[in-house]
Amino acid sequence: MSSATELFARRELLWNLTLREMRARYKRSVLGWTWSMLNPLATMLIYTFVFGVVFDTEPPVGDPSGMQSYAAFLLSALLAWSFFNVTVNVSMASIVANSSLVKKVAFPREHLVLAAVGAGLMTFAIEVGVLSVVLMVLGNFVLPWLPLVVVAAVMLAMFTAGIGMALAAANVYFRDLTYLWTIISQAWFFMTPLVYPPSVVEARIPHWAFVIYDHLPMAVVARVFRNLLYDLRFPAMYDWGLMFGYSLVTLLAGWWVFRKLEGRFAEEL
Repeated sequence: MSSATELFARRELLWNLTLREMRARYKRSVLGWTWSMLNPLATMLIYTFVFGVVFDTEPPVGDPSGMQSYAAFLLSALLAWSFFNVTVNVSMASIVANSSLVKKVAFPREHLVLAAVGAGLMTFAIEVGVLSVVLMVLGNFVLPWLPLVVVAAVMLAMFTAGIGMALAAANVYFRDLTYLWTIISQAWFFMTPLVYPPSVVEARIPHWAFVIYDHLPMAVVARVFRNLLYDLRFPAMYDWGLMFGYSLVTLLAGWWVFRKLEGRFAEEL
């Protein structure tokens, strides 16, 4: 509780660090924040061609929206994964990258990770805004569901912050973690039903294995965002409960690891 109180007391510092992270993200870039729109569109085109055209992946029909578009099906969950993956990578390097600040200035070190999460959320908001326009052009009126998308995004940010804090602290002591996380995140990406519907996996593995697979954290996140943006329906309360539970437990665990390891940050850096 004392740590939370300190973070709240230094909220202005957190905001300034978030703004700094946002400015640095596209510094010296000609297109600047336009990349927030171009990146997901380019990713959608690539995956749509590979999985929608080459492998002829059939997207499920939105229930009850009736939409059947592989690009919309893909982006509805892929944007959430992109926010998670990019933000964790930035968070993991945040302590090491700001070593001079950590060694010279007294402030809550968690702010460096939370600033990365905050900047990622702003980028995610832009991307979801662009996707919402595209979905409405395609016939999916998503506006009434956007407040619930915000709720889901906050829970995803909690989950991301927890993993980011744990990895940021561990990365100070074990620099190979960056390369290890790259392998883990690639495997996690293809183990999550992002570029293919869950039914593809359900038909190929035992039922008990599919139950575990279907309840993995990012699988639940993908399902919640697809329900809201693609299906236009309220996600099951069970999924909301799972997502909140994963988010809260991961945030508290990651914060605990961070507080345990931060005592020797200055010496290790």
